[in-house]
Amino acid sequence: MRTKFLLLLGLLSIISTYCATQEQIISFEKVNVIPMDRDTILKNHRVIIANGKILKIEPTLSQPPIPVDQTIDAEGKFMIPGLVETHFHLQNNIENEFKLLIANGITSARNMAEYDGQDHIKIRNQSRNNEFFAPHYYTTGPYLKRDHFQHIDSVESVVQFHKDRGYDFLKIADNLPKDIYLKLLDRTNEAGIDVVGHGQRKMPLEYSLRIKSIAHMEEFMYILPEDKLHDQYYLKRAAQDIKSSGIYVSPTLGIFEMIRRYADKQKSAELHADDNLKYLPKHYSDYWTSVRINYRVHKWFIAPESLKRLQNELNWQKMFTKMLHDQGVPLMAGSDTYGLFLPGFSLHRELELIHASGLSNYETLKTATLVPARYLNTITQSGTISEGKLADFVLLNKNPLENIKHTKSIFGVVLKGKWLNRIILDQLLKEVENNYSEE
Repeated sequence: MRTKFLLLLGLLSIISTYCATQEQIISFEKVNVIPMDRDTILKNHRVIIANGKILKIEPTLSQPPIPVDQTIDAEGKFMIPGLVETHFHLQNNIENEFKLLIANGITSARNMAEYDGQDHIKIRNQSRNNEFFAPHYYTTGPYLKRDHFQHIDSVESVVQFHKDRGYDFLKIADNLPKDIYLKLLDRTNEAGIDVVGHGQRKMPLEYSLRIKSIAHMEEFMYILPEDKLHDQYYLKRAAQDIKSSGIYVSPTLGIFEMIRRYADKQKSAELHADDNLKYLPKHYSDYWTSVRINYRVHKWFIAPESLKRLQNELNWQKMFTKMLHDQGVPLMAGSDTYGLFLPGFSLHRELELIHASGLSNYETLKTATLVPARYLNTITQSGTISEGKLADFVLLNKNPLENIKHTKSIFGVVLKGKWLNRIILDQLLKEVENNYSEE
């Protein structure tokens, strides 16, 4: 009797939610749900969404408990939470780059620098107001380097600027004098602003672990003593210290891999033939496929011994990524979109490299779903497929728990409760191609 009563209450709750909304009610039928709160698949399930949220998740054994406006046959498909790009850089047109993100299943993005002439607070507001197709958006302020702090009193004005503008994070990207760095941490703490970015390479590791997150596994190659980089005992202790600090780490292995691809003639030729270059402005792709870029000019990159060094350094970063994971350090996927590492497409390569570091497919998926949701303080609304959470998810044709490359087999995307099927996603890509071909 009690069970029937609880079921009735649940049904009334769903009907109440249904009646209170004027949005379309969409039911995804016979879908395999990968909820991401645990390593499992909920096979042959129904997921009902309305008003931008997930109303109901249940086995597809009967008719939907409420009338639905649209039914999506998702038999044989796999549903995962929307992916999060935690290291995005705007290089060209924002609407075009957002389309690339969305078409690749990315429903949230964290921008990691506001360059001169850009206004990412405006972009964030446009995203929130749905002025154009856009993921949920978060941003740092300017790309802060040593010359932004002419003297210690500069810290006050820099922090106040970030607070007045309302940035989500303050990013540092350079080695700062110790007194300036410590004062910056004091003032940002008082202002309630999280500091993120690069490590402090000229100070002991502990100083770098005082910020919210570190971008680039490469940073640890310079923070840790050079003579200790292959001392497994020392590295394990360092990994334990990193875990104890509570810091998040974004490996960005893919952007480092790109350096070697630029520098190697054969791999560079493969980049030039990439069909995805059509999603970049011609002047931009022409520059990055030219011989003018640093990675094709300096012997530090192009000499045979340099190519070996770059590969060894990438191997070290993958090794340390696995070591940090084994110690429980929260890792976040971010691709540092730059050059020919195209927005959207790049995140899938980043996931492949994280997986190649030794993480399971499930743990790799967490770096682009559950972990960044916890980091962004949105875990109550995103990061997993759960009732009451935002309807931001991806439908895949193939199971990513079998092969991480299957994150690219996108059948459709739900962004802010809107169903974007493959036809719509292809249209977004075509619009980007056409926009740039007309320039």
